[in-house]
Amino acid sequence: MVVGLGNPGREYEHTRHNAGYMAVDELARRWDIRFTVGRCSALVARGSIDDNPVVLAKPTTYMNRSGESVGCLARWYSIPVSQIIVIVDDADLPSGALRLRHGGSSGGHRGLRSIETNLGTRDYARVRIGIGRSGLGDLRNHVLERCKPGELRSILDTVSIAADAVEAALGRGFEVAMNQYNTRRNGESTLAEDIDR
Repeated sequence: MVVGLGNPGREYEHTRHNAGYMAVDELARRWDIRFTVGRCSALVARGSIDDNPVVLAKPTTYMNRSGESVGCLARWYSIPVSQIIVIVDDADLPSGALRLRHGGSSGGHRGLRSIETNLGTRDYARVRIGIGRSGLGDLRNHVLERCKPGELRSILDTVSIAADAVEAALGRGFEVAMNQYNTRRNGESTLAEDIDR
């Protein structure tokens, strides 16, 4: 199951906090599968990739309660934690950066904290899309603001790369994808520096 975190509603479209939604939308577009209102307070798209079943999900509970939806979906579809990938925005990464990580803390991200609480573990895969920090004002305002045009292009480019990384993880394994896609902003490979098990 690949979960994109975000907030539902048109007022949150193209906000920094919805980078996860943007990434699963890109995967659904590539795989030609459609989201429908599903169980567990989520939009769900189901399909088959290389003869393997896949579930894409966008919790509609708002970010801070995402774990309720993720936990419910994992139970409903009998998906073990080892087969869950969560795509999420990360204000601690520069805008446009990408990091794949297995396990680790929530880093203060309330959506991840909710998932940890509901799954009872931190041991799941994350694809983190950098949205940076403004340096001005509080973080809540920053993540809920719509992206500026140039910034949106950068984030959408990263969203596309995040979708590539998820496809690599599904095809070749998450650790291989980490080694391929974990990069510094200047493009130098960090290889497995983000492995935290």
